[in-house]
Amino acid sequence: MTKYVIKRVIAAILTLWALVTIVFFLTRLMPGEPFTNPKLTPQVIENMTKYYGFDKPLIVQYFQYLGNLIHGDFGFSMKYTNKTVNYIIGQTFPFSADLGIRALCLAISFGLVLGILAARKRGTKIDFFCVIIAIIGTSIPDFIMGALLQYFFGIKWGLLPVALYKGFKYTILPATALAFYTLASVSRIMRASMLEVTSQDYIKTARSKGLSEARITVKHQIRNAIMPVMTILGPTVASVLTGTFVIEAIFAIPGMGKYYVESVNNNDYSMILGMTVFYGIFLVTANLIVDILYGVADPRVRIGKK
Repeated sequence: MTKYVIKRVIAAILTLWALVTIVFFLTRLMPGEPFTNPKLTPQVIENMTKYYGFDKPLIVQYFQYLGNLIHGDFGFSMKYTNKTVNYIIGQTFPFSADLGIRALCLAISFGLVLGILAARKRGTKIDFFCVIIAIIGTSIPDFIMGALLQYFFGIKWGLLPVALYKGFKYTILPATALAFYTLASVSRIMRASMLEVTSQDYIKTARSKGLSEARITVKHQIRNAIMPVMTILGPTVASVLTGTFVIEAIFAIPGMGKYYVESVNNNDYSMILGMTVFYGIFLVTANLIVDILYGVADPRVRIGKK
């Protein structure tokens, strides 16, 4: 198990290094310049160019950025005066994280329940309902789902607020819109996995021993059927977090999405790099945790990775 964890940690570090390197050089290839404000004088632009190190060779800039990154310093924003990228992330990430966590909890919990119910009630109206939910969730983009929820629950019926993020009731619609696709995917995978497990010999053996259906379902079916769901948790976290950009804009949530989009439009290299690396660290860590948990749950994974 120790060797397996060490290999996964090394792979995660190499992934982060590759991400930083690729994004660093890609930002330098973006069209336009970061200092395009007409109010800036040539002298000010020259001073800012020296301050951010743009007068140095690109490879020197790269290694300087790596050195600052090791110390957790993402640098100063090129558009927001006297504000560091660390400060902006610290102010906005709690909103994005709160929305993402709510959506993940909603998606995973309800997705598992719907998948289990659909498999247990195969061919019934419950199964049909769960399948329809899965089809709708995987077919409609989250921003369309968000607009529909705003119209029906906010504007037409007046049950919930359509924007801002001031309390629990403000989080229901954006979290639901963000969670819907993941909920549908989890339920579909769980249903298929449950049906596959049901036909295994050890399930037939358990029934022949006289075990109750409830015990068979909890102890044998769910325990083994949930493994494919664990496999997609890493990419699921990624999709939910990146999906917050659009949802934040639709529901006027003061998260990282607004600053990230503006940084791309304004060629704010520091902000683009800082937020991309921050998300990269978060997502690679999530994948690492999932890989380790998957290795703990299924010893065959550890053996195969040796």
